[in-house]
Amino acid sequence: MSGVYEQLTQFPIFSGISENELQELAGELSLKSFDAGNDIIREGDTGEEMYLLTEGTVDVIKKTMFGDSYVCATLDSGKHCVFGEMALIDSDVRSATVRAKTACSTLVIDKDAFDRYINAHPSTGIVLLKLISISLVRNLREENNNLELVYQALIDEIENS
Repeated sequence: MSGVYEQLTQFPIFSGISENELQELAGELSLKSFDAGNDIIREGDTGEEMYLLTEGTVDVIKKTMFGDSYVCATLDSGKHCVFGEMALIDSDVRSATVRAKTACSTLVIDKDAFDRYINAHPSTGIVLLKLISISLVRNLREENNNLELVYQALIDEIENS
């Protein structure tokens, strides 16, 4: 598991965790690989896992209210991206599809393993939940900014027609 541990140390979401506890967490993760073009998670499916992108590039895809798909973000393993983290907090449906743009490798933790880990390590669990919350808040703020840009473009289009 030392290879998994080494990979985990690269992800900011685990920055506040001690070496021993991170080694233990490494034992809860599994490796999953995906070919280019394969969906890793699908919008509308129930989520149970968080993914850490260790190699490759993925597109985050949303559907419009008319059913058209669009890429709202591209994540690269060089940025130590995490996706699907909301599934560790609630068991709601996935809010987007994540599709492998290139061949990808991920480390995966499911909700049961995560819950076991944070119950066994409550103080570390608080740190992890805080870091996941920070990540979610950052994504929410970015999406709010994107909505503001779209709204302004719509207003400009209406005013200039």
